[in-house]
Amino acid sequence: MKIAIVSGKDEGPTKLNAFDNALSDAGIGDVNLIKVSSMLAGSTKIETLPKLKPGAMVNCVLAEVTSDNPGDEITAVIAVAIGKELGCVVETTGINENPDELTDEAMKMVKYMMNKRNVEIQDMIIESSTAIVENIASAIASVVYLNDEITEG
Repeated sequence: MKIAIVSGKDEGPTKLNAFDNALSDAGIGDVNLIKVSSMLAGSTKIETLPKLKPGAMVNCVLAEVTSDNPGDEITAVIAVAIGKELGCVVETTGINENPDELTDEAMKMVKYMMNKRNVEIQDMIIESSTAIVENIASAIASVVYLNDEITEG
């Protein structure tokens, strides 16, 4: 299994536009996202996000937060733990919460999931996106499940 871990943030004239712009900032704005739960195959490989085919149906775990309250600090976090047998992904978000505390929370949750399954963590990656809202903003972090059907080239 191959995945890419991405994040993005942006403003827009509406909440939907801000979310769409944040997806584009992360490189996943031109595809159809299918939210899946948080399991990975053992020894999953993490790659740089390749060019995706426009309109492709793309599986992902997605953390997203949007606010239209100027001055809000918004954060989206994804934590990935990979073991030999399997891997787990967790997502969390916050508005006006300490980004470091959200990262710590995500790390604790993913470690718990792996421990509960008696799987030793071989690799752990945490990706986050934080923005200060000017008008209407969105922040996202995502694990994108990659396969040959959705990538160009």
